[in-house]
Amino acid sequence: MTDRTVAPSGPHIPVLLKPLLAAVAPVSGRWLDGTFGAGGYSKGLLAAGAEQVIGVDRDPLAFELAQPWAAEYGDRLVLQQGVFSRMDDYAEGLDGVVLDLGVSSMQLDLAERGFSFMKEGPLDMRMSQDGPSAADLVAELTEVQLADILYNFGEERASRRIAKAIVRERSLEAITTTLRLAAIIESCLPRPKPGQSHPATRSFQALRIAVNGEYEELMGGLLAAERALKPGGLLAVVTFHSVEDRMVKRFFQHRAGKTGNANRYAPAQEDQPNQFELVTRKAVGPDDEELAMNPRARSARLRVGRRTAAAPAEISAKDLSMPQLKEHR
Repeated sequence: MTDRTVAPSGPHIPVLLKPLLAAVAPVSGRWLDGTFGAGGYSKGLLAAGAEQVIGVDRDPLAFELAQPWAAEYGDRLVLQQGVFSRMDDYAEGLDGVVLDLGVSSMQLDLAERGFSFMKEGPLDMRMSQDGPSAADLVAELTEVQLADILYNFGEERASRRIAKAIVRERSLEAITTTLRLAAIIESCLPRPKPGQSHPATRSFQALRIAVNGEYEELMGGLLAAERALKPGGLLAVVTFHSVEDRMVKRFFQHRAGKTGNANRYAPAQEDQPNQFELVTRKAVGPDDEELAMNPRARSARLRVGRRTAAAPAEISAKDLSMPQLKEHR
């Protein structure tokens, strides 16, 4: 399970905020925080000098929790419920965009949202609180479809074994709670060694990604940011697992002309103008101080690019190495 804020007992401080602000300094102009959450990035950007931040989130709870403090910023903070793949519908000519991927602490800590395999709650996982839930997927998909999601979205090597167990158990009694699903998954895997993640981690991640269409949303968000940013504008993305990071890395490589020529015998391609320049040459991770304060930050990676004046362009899921589910009849 990925998480983008600190442990439940502490304040909601965004992961990698300090290196992010350093990479995009000096902060000025209009920014869009595409994953508003508890508002930590928006507050950080405003404190660092942003004239205005547009906070976007698909979860209505985010804006309910922001009501006590958001008014302090007046017109400098604009709240917009929606998805970041549509950010260019909400704003254009932006000086910067921040995307902090994964499930937020406020979602993870509420058992009734169904994101956590450590707490009893309904098997939900919907960030927007509407549409099909994880329980719906577990109840309705075939064994092959479930295995496909677990393998491709969670990189779960025991996907077939787990999918078979889910189908067997749901025939006996509907799987509607987080702890029941976690117990089914645990029964399929060896007991974890000290320091290893919970056996249900990959499967819960996979279902959450499927429920919320997270990979499609990420691809759409990167392209929307390209359209919404003005020349010189900055795009900063924080990821929490290898698939997300690979997609962001590939996007910046393609847009900065850093993919190289995979086939030296292929006809030479005309040089295309680059839509981004790389600000971070490689991913930035947390330092020892941040890890001591927030162990959940251990998998976080930051990548930053600067928008050029080149026109936006299309890109394929294959170009981004985005996992694709098979078509099942």
